[in-house]
Amino acid sequence: MLNFNPLSLFQTKGKIKKKYREAKASYLNRIRFAVGMFYFAMGLSFATWASRIPDIKTALHLSEGQLGSILFALPVGQLIIMPFSGKMVTKFGSHRVLVFSLIMYVLSLTNLGLATTALQLSLGLFVFGIFGNLANIAVNTQGVYTETLFKKNILSSFHGMWSFAGFTGALVGLGILALKLVPYHHFLIITAVVFIMIGFNFKFLIKAKEKIKIKKESKSLFTRPDITLLWLGVIGFCSMASEGVMFDWSGIYFKEIVKAPGALVILGYTSFMIMMSGGRFIGDKMNNKFGRQRVMQISGCMISVGLFTSVIFPYIIPCTIAFMVVGLGVSTIVPTVYSIAGKNSTVSPGEALTIVSSISFLGFLMGPPIIGYIAETFGLQFSFAFIGIFGILIAFMVSKINISAN
Repeated sequence: MLNFNPLSLFQTKGKIKKKYREAKASYLNRIRFAVGMFYFAMGLSFATWASRIPDIKTALHLSEGQLGSILFALPVGQLIIMPFSGKMVTKFGSHRVLVFSLIMYVLSLTNLGLATTALQLSLGLFVFGIFGNLANIAVNTQGVYTETLFKKNILSSFHGMWSFAGFTGALVGLGILALKLVPYHHFLIITAVVFIMIGFNFKFLIKAKEKIKIKKESKSLFTRPDITLLWLGVIGFCSMASEGVMFDWSGIYFKEIVKAPGALVILGYTSFMIMMSGGRFIGDKMNNKFGRQRVMQISGCMISVGLFTSVIFPYIIPCTIAFMVVGLGVSTIVPTVYSIAGKNSTVSPGEALTIVSSISFLGFLMGPPIIGYIAETFGLQFSFAFIGIFGILIAFMVSKINISAN
């Protein structure tokens, strides 16, 4: 298999300063809160954009296919910066990169509200994607360092903060729509909120001495990846594709298919985010009680049931419930997949997570644009039914790999 990921040649290690390791519990909790707020700020920024997609689509008179093409600009920006994000975090420090990239991320958000043409929106999403990826690498590095200080698994709670921010962003969007504010003014408000979050929390980010070790390249261009990691990557791909579609298309589905009146167009997105947020906070308990394999199989089935229900019964109440089911279904799959990959016995944790996260992340990036093309040809309901198949695939693939021991 060809190695297309330059980051796989590097292993980033951080030496956390002694003062953090000897800090009081109250200070460590303040660090955890600060890092959690940066996750929250990132989730809030992305949710704000997602909540106004239907309005921007209408304002620019875009078809489903045109919107799908424009949405490709975001993953292109993320993919272009991806080979350099890790190097920048290592060279300048994750705390510095996180503050800089998050500031640029929300400023890029405001530019999306100024777009008056498809080209302007595409360029705006391209820049939005660049700083989004850079902030994502930096904030997760901070999350790993914080988890090291606490010496217990708390990373999933940070991802829960990101999801909770998505729910909050949806509620704020609902209120903003009721006030009939244009997207630009909405985005300015969120930018101000994020700036306040940064101001109160940046001093508590962990300052670690980060080193980079270049691994020796294999003499062969081809490597044989662990088959279990490939299965896990595809499972993550299916889950994140479903998640990405709900982020970018749930509002449009409620507006054009469900015909939800006024501010209720955001109800589907809100219901999805509520359940995804809640599911991530209780996911560890569910896995411990019922086993990871069973929870993942049930989660895959829930994704399919929810999406198929929204297609068969395109009405407000059934679709709201259906999107809640989808949210609960996707909530635990990716965190569980990453956890299993990190404990793989044949590959180092860094390499395992690189393989699995790279494949999974493609689903989040590519799913929404592809849905636009399918919707343009066959209709939006058909495209949601197509994504519904992914849940069945998840349940099938989980049964083919042995994760009971992990």
